[in-house]
Order: sequence, then C-alpha cells, then structure tokens
Amino acid sequence: MKLLAALVSLCVYFAVALAAGAGQAQTAAHPTETRTTHMTTDPALLHPETLNATAPDVYEVKFSTTKGDFVVKVTRAWAPIGADRFYNLVQHGFFTDAAFFRVVPDFIVQFGLSADPAVSRVWQGARIKDDKVTQSNRPGTLTFATAGPNTRTTQLFINFGNNTFLDSQGFSPFGTVTSGMDVVKQLYKGYGEKPDQGAITMQGKAYLDKSFPNLDRITSATIVAPAAGSAAPKP
Repeated sequence: MKLLAALVSLCVYFAVALAAGAGQAQTAAHPTETRTTHMTTDPALLHPETLNATAPDVYEVKFSTTKGDFVVKVTRAWAPIGADRFYNLVQHGFFTDAAFFRVVPDFIVQFGLSADPAVSRVWQGARIKDDKVTQSNRPGTLTFATAGPNTRTTQLFINFGNNTFLDSQGFSPFGTVTSGMDVVKQLYKGYGEKPDQGAITMQGKAYLDKSFPNLDRITSATIVAPAAGSAAPKP
C-alpha cells in the first residue's frame, strides 16, 4: 500500500507543475510569481524546440552538488527519446542551481525544475513521447517523471528503492548512477513533500531560497564522456 501511495503521489505531484505551466495556477498571491527573470547565461534554454541534438550511444554526466559529486551513465538504447532530452538539457546548463526539491526516503529523489522561472515555464509544454520500458526501476537508476502518457518534460528522479512496480506504469529508466550514490542518499530530506512545484515553476530559486533554504542543489552538470559536442543534430 505504501508503494501504491508513493506512485500516486509521484504522478499527482508532477501533474501540479504541468497545470501551473499551462496557466491554470490562478491563485498566485505575489507579483513575483509571474515576473520574468532570465538568470540563465544560455538563451537557447528559452527555445526548447531548437535543442534537438542526438545523444551519443553511451555518455556520462557528472553532477556537482552542495553535498558532493555523483556520476550518471546514460545508455541511449535503454530509452532513446529520454536520453536525447537529458543530453540537450545538460549541454545547455539547464540543471545549474536547480534543487533536489523532493526527497522521499526509500523511494526517490526528484529534481529538474530550473532555478530560472522563465526557463521552467517554457519547458512545461515541451513534452516528449514515451519510450518503451526496457530497464527496471532499480536502485540508482535515473528516470523521467511523468503525469501520464507522453507528458515527460524536464523532471527526473533517481530511485532509492527497488521500485520495479513503476515499470508497468511507463516509467522508463535511461541511466544509472555509477559513482557517488552515497552522496545522493545524503541529499537533504527534511522538507519531505512540502516544496510546491507550482511555486517553484513560477518563482524558481527565489521561492526555494526563502521557504526551503536547506535544500541541496546542483552546482553544475557536465558531460564528461565522451567529449561534449560530439553529437550531431537530428535530421
């Protein structure tokens, strides 16, 4: 029952952000929720449709965080659409300063909402089609969050537990943590489910700094193998 409740929470929690990105969050109390502030240094992030490079067959991404470093190995054949999306996000610095805003012990750690609200908002509608599930959601695997069929955008989670029950729900892993899983397990979990995805989408880092200052963050995400820039654009 706990696993079923966790799955329902995962889908509902992600759906909240989708609704906010579609303009349905109309009870915002502060003007800062709709203010556009470009914090990113890469303007390409404001145009998701242009970020369509094909990822290498296998690549590694090093995450530097406020708790330490960990490395993810991505195998494109596991879930090629998701692997390509992740590759483009990393290449253009999407994850810089993004928070691990949802940490559920023995289940998952979730991230993938930009620190820049302008960036988060434009990516809410940049949905990608589902990949076939070829791998199981084992401990350490990296998977895109989803609110239903063909709704993946930028949010991801790393499995803490052996969450094989997610496999039949369409959650398709595309990578796995190969080093630093001890760092992932140490990410701050004291806020539980309290950070609000709609508020993160609309206010970004400012909301989290004010209301959840202890959350751990990604200081950088870098492709370390093969060399960055080796992938070709899709025809």
